[in-house]
Amino acid sequence: MSLRTVTIERNTNETQVRVTLNLDGAGNANIATSVPMLDHLLSHVAVHGLLDLEIRATGDLQIDAHHTVEDVAIVLGDALDRALGDKRGIARMGDAYVPMDDALAFVALDLSGRAYAVIDAQFPAPMIGAIPASLVAHFLKTLATHAKMNLHARVLYGRDDHHKAEALFKALGRALAMAVAIDARRVGVASTKGII
Repeated sequence: MSLRTVTIERNTNETQVRVTLNLDGAGNANIATSVPMLDHLLSHVAVHGLLDLEIRATGDLQIDAHHTVEDVAIVLGDALDRALGDKRGIARMGDAYVPMDDALAFVALDLSGRAYAVIDAQFPAPMIGAIPASLVAHFLKTLATHAKMNLHARVLYGRDDHHKAEALFKALGRALAMAVAIDARRVGVASTKGII
């Protein structure tokens, strides 16, 4: 099996983003996006997904966090898609329920090569840390588009918006760990088409 590690950079007039992703890591997270809540959430994806993830991002935060959050999702999605290569041998699908105190979240995903996202999560407060609450769903949808995955994410219940977002990202990590895992019994790809 080839190494499933990639580094991708994206530099625009609004942001500079560099992501290094190792799908066969140990959950090491080294993340600095200048948006502390985003760093926190992405650290959970790495730790619970057993992904080694290094992200460096700077952006036009004097405007707001939108461009930085969006571009990190773009580059992370691209990195995930590239690291998977032809997806030979992977489980392809994964799911996870994760509780976080008062909150319970569920994520199901399919690394199908077809981008689609359904996000069912309500955040009554306008901000979660330094992130506009609306950007949680936007991050997940953008990630799904660039990773070419089908992603369903739902907060079943909860009172604290931080806990709800954290549960979602932990569930994302656990579902990814399941989906990217190599099944030694599988000769080709997990598709009746013979290609993903």
